[in-house]
Amino acid sequence: MTAPLIFDGHNDLLLRIHSGAVSAGPDGFLGNGGNQIDMEKARAGGFGGGFFAIYVPNENTSLDETEMDKPAYDLPLPEMVDWPAASRVALSQASILIKLEREGALAICRSTDEIRAAMAEGKLAAVMHMEGAEAIDPDFHMLDVLYAAGLRSLGPVWSRETIFGHGVPFRYPSTGDTGPGLTADGIRLIKKCNDLRVLVDLSHLNEAGFWDVAKHSYAPLVATHSNAHAISPHSRNLTDRQLHAIRDSDGIVGLNFAVAFLREDGRMDENTPIDQMIKQLDYLMEQLGEDRVGLGSDFDGATVPAKISTIAGLPHLRSAMQARGYDAELITKLCHGNWMRVLDKTWGHTSAA
Repeated sequence: MTAPLIFDGHNDLLLRIHSGAVSAGPDGFLGNGGNQIDMEKARAGGFGGGFFAIYVPNENTSLDETEMDKPAYDLPLPEMVDWPAASRVALSQASILIKLEREGALAICRSTDEIRAAMAEGKLAAVMHMEGAEAIDPDFHMLDVLYAAGLRSLGPVWSRETIFGHGVPFRYPSTGDTGPGLTADGIRLIKKCNDLRVLVDLSHLNEAGFWDVAKHSYAPLVATHSNAHAISPHSRNLTDRQLHAIRDSDGIVGLNFAVAFLREDGRMDENTPIDQMIKQLDYLMEQLGEDRVGLGSDFDGATVPAKISTIAGLPHLRSAMQARGYDAELITKLCHGNWMRVLDKTWGHTSAA
């Protein structure tokens, strides 16, 4: 069969370019000089696009991933980032995506019609996403500006605390029941996103925050890059009860390729077989149904199985799906069809100005 293009729930390319780790030019993303994502690798892997995250890092502070090789760990989270600093970084990363669109490498998509058109034309279909709402002010002025620029998906937190809520630590073994959920401003943010038809991303929210979103949002529940806690008992992963709530809302979970969230032992070990990804997919489909599971790689932000390594390695995942007995229809659903279905429900079919 013709390999279906992959539409993916999460990548951190914009952070890589913003930090200077990858060039945005022909020697980097526009050529074959990127890390896990660039144009040449995209063509080789059949990568059609996905959610391009705006993420604000803490200055001079990063997680020590070597701790995640231990049998148990609990990485301290960085402090909250203040709004002025966060807004500067967020605008810079949004600008990077806009400039890449001007280069003709991708199209910023505000509807599934635009996603399908971009992929048909051979352009990467980019959804502007925000991972952690540090750059959003309580009056939502920045949200309105970024929405006009194309923002269509937002996660209230990236693990560390924001004025909107609390996230999960990088803790193994652990559930996501790690503290209080959304603040009053967080509940207002969820309702504002519903009004704008901006997708609310549950990945990185703690369990109390998850249930707050489930209570206050009328949109399908979506975790763009999360896995099953029953297989990998990491705080970042979703319990069966959470998966069933997503199922009942007709939402979706995007399989996270980050090996620590795939493995039973929670280790950040790239020598993780692709069969472990299939095991997660099987379980997620068992809990959610075949129409509510997609992919959410975390490329350019995570250690992924070595056999895949970059988006050029995505054919190995499709081959593993075939070897497991998934038929062409199911593989197409997992690669992009299920994302289109949920985005249709969340956004509507037509582009909003």
